[in-house]
Amino acid sequence: MALPLPSPSSSRHHPRPLVAALLLLLMAMAARPGVASLLYDQVEITWGGDRSFFYMEREGVDASRSASRRPTAAPGSPPRTPTSTAASTSTSCSSPTTPPLMPDGEVPWAYHDEIDLEFLGNATGEPYTLHTNIFANGAGGREQQFRLWFDPTTDFHTYSIEWNPKHIIILVDGTPVRAFENHAARGVPFPTWQRMRLQGTLWNADEWATQGGRVKTDWTQAPFYAYYRNLRVTPCAPSPGVAWCGDEPPESAWFEQRLDKAALKEAQEKHMIYDYCVDEKRFKDKGFPKECNAD
Repeated sequence: MALPLPSPSSSRHHPRPLVAALLLLLMAMAARPGVASLLYDQVEITWGGDRSFFYMEREGVDASRSASRRPTAAPGSPPRTPTSTAASTSTSCSSPTTPPLMPDGEVPWAYHDEIDLEFLGNATGEPYTLHTNIFANGAGGREQQFRLWFDPTTDFHTYSIEWNPKHIIILVDGTPVRAFENHAARGVPFPTWQRMRLQGTLWNADEWATQGGRVKTDWTQAPFYAYYRNLRVTPCAPSPGVAWCGDEPPESAWFEQRLDKAALKEAQEKHMIYDYCVDEKRFKDKGFPKECNAD
């Protein structure tokens, strides 16, 4: 599934460990095809409605904006940044090999699937970091980070997540930066059967985001803003003659054509700054995850 999204933006030139996150909870193998003419027709604001709104950027093109201000909290309760969420749901499939879906369509958190694109705040003059993670059957810990080769706060850019039965591909302006292969046959969970929704949030992550949490959010620069436009959802397309993606024969090379391996290698060599699969200190006692040694 390809889901291009524009970049979040915030005020500039100050430490801001706020994270603008695009969370894709993959809960389906097939989505309803369709491109609505306006973002307003596709998105529901579920929290922070008083700080989020839609507006016309130009004729025929709308966008949404979410703001985050310094939170207030009752004595003894932790401060939290108000979050606004954009969500889009799809059709679903069921499988006896996964826990049953909740009546409202929600999967228990312990079993949820999730693909994260998080834009970490920075200090003055530093490049922005794109933090990615993949949860499958409730387990994450699959972080890869990239230094963006542009300032994402100055203009919109396209961020895509493409899912097919072979792999998940994350792209920035059409360039693949990460691919997570399906190694379910080797015991590695892979997001497959859960419904899909897309969430866009703006939240405070100064406990860990910037320089390991050493740089805190400068709330004197608030409010911070995240902007979104041009949401596109396209269902997974199988090879000619195959009914749906889940029926693609194992020997088929159809989905291999979706990944430009040369471009992926070049992007990772130039821009990757962290890969959990080479973090020897982190896994020295229990060994690397299975997927790290699968290829």
